[in-house]
Amino acid sequence: MEGLTILGSTGSIGVQACDVVRMHGLRVVALTGYRNVSLLEAQSREFRPSAVAASEECYSDLKLRLADTDIKVLPCGEINAIAACTGDTVLNAITGFAGFLPSLAAVKAGKTLALANKESMVSGGDIVNRAAEAAGAKIIPVDSEHSAIYQCLDGNRIKKILLTASGGPFFGLTAEQLRSVTPERALAHPVWNMGKRVTVDSATLMNKGLELIEAVKLFGVSPDRVEVLVHRQSVVHSMVEYEDNVVIAQCGVPDMRTCIQYALTTPVRRSSPAAELDFASVAELTFARPDEETFPLLSLCREAVTRGGNLPAAVNAADEEAVAAFISGKTSFTGIFGLVRSAYEKTVFIPDPGPEEIIETDLAARQSVREDISR
Repeated sequence: MEGLTILGSTGSIGVQACDVVRMHGLRVVALTGYRNVSLLEAQSREFRPSAVAASEECYSDLKLRLADTDIKVLPCGEINAIAACTGDTVLNAITGFAGFLPSLAAVKAGKTLALANKESMVSGGDIVNRAAEAAGAKIIPVDSEHSAIYQCLDGNRIKKILLTASGGPFFGLTAEQLRSVTPERALAHPVWNMGKRVTVDSATLMNKGLELIEAVKLFGVSPDRVEVLVHRQSVVHSMVEYEDNVVIAQCGVPDMRTCIQYALTTPVRRSSPAAELDFASVAELTFARPDEETFPLLSLCREAVTRGGNLPAAVNAADEEAVAAFISGKTSFTGIFGLVRSAYEKTVFIPDPGPEEIIETDLAARQSVREDISR
């Protein structure tokens, strides 16, 4: 690696990526954060990148803080240029749809894209894939499940992808019990330490629906060849079944630094900051099919990616808006389901959208959710 750019360095994935950078002495050439100026300043002083970027409202503060350095400080409006112009590897750890255009910029520039921003593939996967193929860019997934699948690939034709899910904190609850769920309960994930939106999505199983869409786009399989299994122990991170019915699994302790490190150092495997998995201490490994009637967003995502076009972008945008409304107390936990379904059904279908149409779809779905909430 000649140089690493971390987009979203102050978020959960970005902070864990810094652990990997420290352990292996990787060279960081650019960092972008958002509003956590103190952390971004500390990271900048530690790794000495050529450029850093913060949100427009925090940009002046960061520039003043780093005035005694030769680091170029930019507003986040320059993030697409940063993705395209710095380093040979870009780790996109931005949360939400905001990561789509930086991913597109990175692959158009021929970079290796270590992708933790699933929305890039969910909303515009076909666009990103075409741009990567045209530029000879490589996409390496960072999501634990997709990293696992990537590591299990051996060049043979896949019969089925077995996508594992922790089941979130409400596995086994009824629809009636879900109606009283509070944001505090939804944000208490039993295994993973993630950002707020991803944590709530895990509780609704929307995260697994988005990961199903991502798997379809990343690995070129049809939706009916992606099976979701609830695996409460989070030891098996996903599996691949081949034509001969042999299943290969990737296992490990639940630690995102493993996936981040693999994306940044593959094909070489190095010592890891994650703990070693002790199989003797694992009491059992269980697998179950998800309850798609109680958690309907998973089947909605499968429907959206089966129909294709701009519909995955619509469900992603609607969910992002609905989850924000739930966290702020404007809708209930089960209200998220109806808001996303409503926005999806109102979406004008575009079979082969371009980037501008994806952005328009995103904005329209968000507006639909806001209007439904106001009513």
